[in-house]
Amino acid sequence: MYKKSYFPKISKVPYSGIDSLKSSLAFHYYNPDEVIGTKKMRDWLNFSVAFWHTFDQQLVDPFGDGTAQRPYSMFKGLDLAKARVEASFEFFDKLGVDYFCFHDRDIAPEGDTLRETNKNLDEIIDMITKYQESSGVKVLWNTANMFSNARFVGGAASSPFADIFAYAGAQVKKGLETAKRVDAANYVFWGGREGYESLLNTDMKREQEHLGHFFSMAADYAKEINYEGQLLLEPKPKEPMTHQYDFDAATTINFLKTYGLDDIYKLNLEGNHANLAGHTYQHEIRVARDAKMLGSLDANQGDKLIGWDIDEFPSNLYGATLTMYEVIKNNGLNEGKGGLNFDAKPRRSSFETNDMFYTHIVGMDTYAAGLRVAYRLVEDEVLDQFINNRYQSFNSGIGASIESGNENLASLEQYVLDRPQSQLIEATESGHLEQIKDTLNHYIVDTLRK
Repeated sequence: MYKKSYFPKISKVPYSGIDSLKSSLAFHYYNPDEVIGTKKMRDWLNFSVAFWHTFDQQLVDPFGDGTAQRPYSMFKGLDLAKARVEASFEFFDKLGVDYFCFHDRDIAPEGDTLRETNKNLDEIIDMITKYQESSGVKVLWNTANMFSNARFVGGAASSPFADIFAYAGAQVKKGLETAKRVDAANYVFWGGREGYESLLNTDMKREQEHLGHFFSMAADYAKEINYEGQLLLEPKPKEPMTHQYDFDAATTINFLKTYGLDDIYKLNLEGNHANLAGHTYQHEIRVARDAKMLGSLDANQGDKLIGWDIDEFPSNLYGATLTMYEVIKNNGLNEGKGGLNFDAKPRRSSFETNDMFYTHIVGMDTYAAGLRVAYRLVEDEVLDQFINNRYQSFNSGIGASIESGNENLASLEQYVLDRPQSQLIEATESGHLEQIKDTLNHYIVDTLRK
């Protein structure tokens, strides 16, 4: 399959179980073909490797140059792009993942014109599709990088400059054509600079109208070329702009409803972005799930002691359990079209080649463990019982009458007007939050020691 091996010292990563406490190049919780409920683990999780972080990222940070040691770093230009593709499919095979994601500019360099850039992209896509045929690895989603180049200084579809809006449209046109060529399950829009630095020089309403029109044009073109993948928007509150128009799940859903796009687009949600918006990841997923707009997930975590988007590989078992609880209650991610993409990179000090594998192993094991625990929680109706008991007063009497729409403010006044405060206090019950958390801890420990 490979013309050469870029990772000759790494074998296929096996499932070893939990006999050893020491981390190794093996999975302790992720057993891809093990059936959890009605699906194999691999089908619940649909793990995906982020091309940009795993193969392009040099582990730079705002204060220092890159430290990454990669086996293809000696190449340049298109030769480097081709080497990365070769290395990536070896990596996918040895890690045992079924999907990957990419931006257009991750996989092929830009030329002087869009025509030249598209030619470079086509050459690499030709190569990728051949590797897909021989490996069976699929694309979870692709997207357009419309934030790195200096032309996007004021945004892309929200740019105040019409030429840049036009360029963004042409770039997305090619991106959707690429999505069809690689049979991507989804196409993502992440508005890296779709927002403002200051309202002092911004017509916010006009920019949002331009965005709405842009997304409508994209949906029209996807239909025109018969691209059947799901279109996704990815919320983020800030960075690099002061305020981005897709601030969080609720804001993005409202935006889509405003422009009549809520029956076309769903959401791709990221853990680190949720934290930056002041939410838990579970909150963002619940908002999308309740709105029936949960599409796919970017699996990473942030550091609450660091105030910026650090894209750390997930290792928090508690958070992963609550994330997978929402996924199971949703019966998966968008009927199998969604997945868990590791939009994450090694820490700058984890620069060796084998760290590329260890980082994914911890992420995959963390979410596999979360899946195991969450499935038991759902199966035993642990949280459902607490929640159902808490809202039982709405199942009969005045509560049922309220929910059926038979009450108004005057009738509610008559119901409570002469009731003593003591009776109203007696009508409330403990939320038992500490008991719930204690139970959750027991489920995590008990499930993962078996």
